[in-house]
Amino acid sequence: MTIKCPTCKKPAKLGSPEFPFCSERCRQIDLGNWAEEKYRIPDASPPSEAGSAELLPNEPPDSDQEQQV
Repeated sequence: MTIKCPTCKKPAKLGSPEFPFCSERCRQIDLGNWAEEKYRIPDASPPSEAGSAELLPNEPPDSDQEQQV
């Protein structure tokens, strides 16, 4: 049984030491892509309000908050 190598699309043999890749070169290319964070899994959940506020640059406080302090 053979499948297509995920890197170069050449046939890769089941039971080969490089499986699912066709060669050590393709295996190393794939490892490098992981190391460089080229593969990403998208996050489908919307950002929470608290989480997005932490990511915003420093902004002046609201006038309501100043009066309470």
